[in-house]
Amino acid sequence: MSTAILTGPAVPGSPLEGDLRSLGFDVRPAADERQAAELLAVLPPAERVALVDPRFVGHVHALRLALTDPRFPAPAPPGALTAQPAARTALRRALAAAAEPAARPEPAAAGGSPSVTAPEPAPPATPPLPDRAAAALEADGTAVHRPELGALVAAVPAGPRSAEETRDAVAAVDDEAVRLRSAVKARDGFFTTFCVSPYSRYLARWCARRGLTPNQVTTASLLTALVAAGCAATGARGGYVAAGLLLLFSFVLDCTDGQLARYSLQYSTLGAWLDATFDRAKEYAYYAGLALGAARGGDDVWALALAAMVLQTCRHVVDFSFNEANHDATGNSSPTAALSDKLDSRGWTVWARRMIVLPIGERWAMIAVLTALTTPRTVFWALLIGCAFAACYTTAGRLLRSLTRRARRTDRAARALADLADTGPLAAAAARALARPARGLPALAPPAVALLGAAAVVATAALAPVTGPWPALAALLYALTSGLAVARPLKGALDWLVPPAFRAAEYTTVLVLAARSEVPGALPAAFGLVAAVAYHHYDTVYRIRGGTGAPPAWLVRATGGHELRTLAVAVLAAVLTPRGDALTLALTVLAAAVALVVLVESIRFWVSSSAPAVHDEGEPA
Repeated sequence: MSTAILTGPAVPGSPLEGDLRSLGFDVRPAADERQAAELLAVLPPAERVALVDPRFVGHVHALRLALTDPRFPAPAPPGALTAQPAARTALRRALAAAAEPAARPEPAAAGGSPSVTAPEPAPPATPPLPDRAAAALEADGTAVHRPELGALVAAVPAGPRSAEETRDAVAAVDDEAVRLRSAVKARDGFFTTFCVSPYSRYLARWCARRGLTPNQVTTASLLTALVAAGCAATGARGGYVAAGLLLLFSFVLDCTDGQLARYSLQYSTLGAWLDATFDRAKEYAYYAGLALGAARGGDDVWALALAAMVLQTCRHVVDFSFNEANHDATGNSSPTAALSDKLDSRGWTVWARRMIVLPIGERWAMIAVLTALTTPRTVFWALLIGCAFAACYTTAGRLLRSLTRRARRTDRAARALADLADTGPLAAAAARALARPARGLPALAPPAVALLGAAAVVATAALAPVTGPWPALAALLYALTSGLAVARPLKGALDWLVPPAFRAAEYTTVLVLAARSEVPGALPAAFGLVAAVAYHHYDTVYRIRGGTGAPPAWLVRATGGHELRTLAVAVLAAVLTPRGDALTLALTVLAAAVALVVLVESIRFWVSSSAPAVHDEGEPA
């Protein structure tokens, strides 16, 4: 139970106390600042506390946004302030500071009696105690969140007439309609905005009224997608139709869980992690289901399924790397960015640009429709062509922005890119050995070296005999070039290309070697290995987004880093391909080992108290 302290005498006829109780607050009155401070001192330290002026007039949802949102330690609308346990100590200091002006005695008039020659002008009205406490919190160094209320009303009227006008303003706005609209993300894709959100918001409200949580809806979305993958794996037309319909319904639930979180303000760290990771699990499990279904019909499309997963994951890494490299860069300015902003101000170009990048809504809709009407091979080719075009479009735009802007990258950005690189022991040793000569290389050297090393290892895997020594030697050279690429801080204009180059090199090498080995079951095993490694990289991204940095160094060492895994697969392919099923077994064991280590550590971290509250507002691509 949370506690709301009314900082003054109750206003007759005000619904404020009832509104606060409906939001889960135990309401206690305080006659003045001193009594409010005393109440605050005796309340349990693990309890959320709110200070509310009893004259407050506003919508219930305005109070809900300000007083119950768990993401912020100290939100404050006009006339109210709430503090979570982390901000309670600061609130006690702020309350004491806010009470000081009221405790000062008025100065005595000259001559011992008040002057009656002329009336003094009325002093300005004292701000409400919650507002003074919020100002004191900010002065003390505590960030105070001011919620965006939009059309909602939250005010402390100065007098009866102002109170009447404020109540009229409250009555003029439909609180529930605003709440439903705000449950939908402000920026979303065309398909989601026009084909899902118009009704999924009502499904979110239905779930809220029945006590369902966003995590439950997220889990239902995952299970629905897994059932869809199972239907696709049957290989029958009826199964494909059911799979397409279920995939669409899974996406509706995927939209609903976020809308439910925003509608009821049920944000949680666990929910953020589930939402961030389940989207990838659903999509890639569905790829596997399509590949299994095609195999039942005699068509082997595992290479296409793995290629689709590689392309989609590399697209995400490009987005993540670019954003991490530039989100806090100083002096950001670019004609390309100015043109992008101009295009975003025009209606049709906004939707065209959002659709052309094939975001998750459009992508899943395309997959679902093509699954029901065509074959898995057609689905994967359409997916590869669409995602390749989207990747070229977005990457070209980011290259232009990077080359035309004049910005200084921060140490934080350099650390984030280094963490995203997933450098293992071999490349790390090479980086230490090459640190001095690396400092003298041109600014474009890191991405150039990374791309050359990636191209060399992929080309060798594609052209040289799988059972010969050349793929393994190329993997050793790749480890050397990877170390040189990260031997100095990644602060260059195009250094954000380094992590995507590493991802493309590792994933594509695994794909090519498994495909060229022609060993039965090697491609499905490689699919599992890339899926496990990709999860590790997504996990790294969301840790960085939450401000906690990369996974622990022991995890990177245990999983080998990208260069050691690439070398291991090259050696396994050379040694075990002549032995047939031995390569499949080795890749399966490697995939299971990576998945076990990564998942155990990831689950331990994300359910711990130190996990960040990362809220995935939708993938960038």
